[in-house]
Amino acid sequence: MRRQLQSASMFLRKKCRYGSRKLQFLLLLLMLGFLLLMVTTLNPPPSNQSKEGTFQPVEFNLREGNRMDFVETQELLDAQEESQQYYPLDGLSPFISLREDELIAAVVVSPTGRRNHSKARKGYRVVGQPGRRSEGRAGGDPEPQLLPLPLRDGQGAARGERPLGLDTHGFNEALSERVSLRRELPEVRHPLCLQQEYDSSLPTASVIICFHDEAWSTLLRTVHSIMDTAPKASLKDIILVDDLSQQGPLKSALSEYISKLDGVKLIRSNKRLGVIRGRMLGAARATGDVLVFMDSHCECQKGWLEPLLARLSSNRNSVISPVIDVIDWKTFQYYHSVGLHRGVFDWKLDFHWEPVPEHEEKVRQSPISPIRSPVVAGAVVAMDRHYFQNTGAYDSDMAMWGAENLELSIRTWLCGGSVEIIPCSRVGHVYRNHFPRAFSYEDAIVRNKIRIAETWLGSFKENFYKHDPVAFLISKAEKPDCSERLQLQKRLGCRNFRWFLSNVYPELSQPKDPKDTPKFSGKLYNTGVGFCADYRPGRASAEGSIELSPCSDSLTQNFEYNSMKEIRLGSAPLFCFDVRHGKVIPQNCTKDPDKSQQQWDVQENGMIVHIPSGKCIEAEKSEDEMDLVLCVCNKNANQMWQFEHSHVLRQR
Repeated sequence: MRRQLQSASMFLRKKCRYGSRKLQFLLLLLMLGFLLLMVTTLNPPPSNQSKEGTFQPVEFNLREGNRMDFVETQELLDAQEESQQYYPLDGLSPFISLREDELIAAVVVSPTGRRNHSKARKGYRVVGQPGRRSEGRAGGDPEPQLLPLPLRDGQGAARGERPLGLDTHGFNEALSERVSLRRELPEVRHPLCLQQEYDSSLPTASVIICFHDEAWSTLLRTVHSIMDTAPKASLKDIILVDDLSQQGPLKSALSEYISKLDGVKLIRSNKRLGVIRGRMLGAARATGDVLVFMDSHCECQKGWLEPLLARLSSNRNSVISPVIDVIDWKTFQYYHSVGLHRGVFDWKLDFHWEPVPEHEEKVRQSPISPIRSPVVAGAVVAMDRHYFQNTGAYDSDMAMWGAENLELSIRTWLCGGSVEIIPCSRVGHVYRNHFPRAFSYEDAIVRNKIRIAETWLGSFKENFYKHDPVAFLISKAEKPDCSERLQLQKRLGCRNFRWFLSNVYPELSQPKDPKDTPKFSGKLYNTGVGFCADYRPGRASAEGSIELSPCSDSLTQNFEYNSMKEIRLGSAPLFCFDVRHGKVIPQNCTKDPDKSQQQWDVQENGMIVHIPSGKCIEAEKSEDEMDLVLCVCNKNANQMWQFEHSHVLRQR
């Protein structure tokens, strides 16, 4: 009996041992299955389907031997690296006056599926991973397949129709989508520029581009243009600041695209900042020695960056700009400026271009020497990063955009610096046909001008208010607080505006010659056709023409009618309305107006009478173009014209 019990006990012991092994095996299988499920869930296979509609992000094919490295997503504005120490002057306001919740936290996942679980300590996050820059494109920079956004059904304007995208962006978006993102621009630099050699130890540059609902094609063409024309060793990074864009493609699709571009960062804001504060936000993240602020619809010429860096390396206390060429908003054709111009402004604090005056030309040593300019345009501007910080950056109390280039330029001159245009550096800029509603902030621009007047013009601010009664009324109702900028002015030991008028821009205060005093100025609008007179340059000055085009802010639509009864292109005595075979054409302004065909009578009823013939300018519309011709005056709608501005003495 005892043996039977022992045998039974041994059998049960063996059975239990076998059963436990089977159970362990089953548990192991379950655990492996669970792990596989977790890996699949946490690391899904990459998909090229965008969340914004049907747009397919660009596929990047890396060639053999090429690498694209992605570092971990970086914290923004938590702390500056040791190599990025600023040296602010005592008492200056912070570099950037933004609350810390003004940016959303966002993370871009690299194509390898790697995730970043680091937490933003202060609510800021850079979107996009800058990789290590290779030494040169020939050395292995991967060339991505560049794919513009596909046009939707029905896009593309037929002949004579309003270009698509005009209402949204102010330019022909449909055509822009068909232009290569990496086209080669014609060589337009002075021959002496091509002979320049630059030191290998040039400072580095951070290019900052702030955008709000910019067209996909123009934004990326700007980015690729910079990358393709700037030396690798000199271009530290490109920083895109998304100012709360609402267009779908500018969200996740743009993040994916940018994450694959070497050295490009994307910062997104969850509040509308405007160009001024958006640029300051990008500058706070920049690590280059030089800051280059650029609009989001530009194209750079070869060799545009080196002349800017070379000038700033020898003169750090300066604000400089390239020559700004015109990219036609309708055809996207590149037009280069024939002569050299400088930036100026009038007593309304409106920016203008004018030919470099003779007294400035005399002090220049060569055709490619820097041009002293009272102010620079805001499209592209460069300066030393520390100088920008130490002299007050942009005025962060200015709203949205407008006149910030005047404030920066006037402050630079008054506080010991200089403002210049560098002829060997050229960048094309799309001048919009009009500013879309989303970009129209006329009240903000007036308030920005008021801040300039109250801060920098001193007693001469009365001239500004005399020329802009709306600004005068606003200043009385809403006295701006300029105390911080006035404190900055005092600490920097800035000169007064009278010095500026005496040493930088005396033409502003000098009484104009009667011949140069305009009665009317601005765009010349035809009420019958609804278009504006537009100067079209030819290969030679005698080959240009005057046509009718959709009204825009282009310099080619800025005319003046003066007391000598001339209608000039702009304020410079270059081209005047003349007549040949009954057609209005541009010709060199004559020195003897009494014996010329260049005298006109702009009448109050809207007609413009050619004094020598007694006929009126009429808009003539044909299949291919619209010209200005002389016809018998009959007061029809096509003979009715309006200048944008009437210069009548106003009482405050």
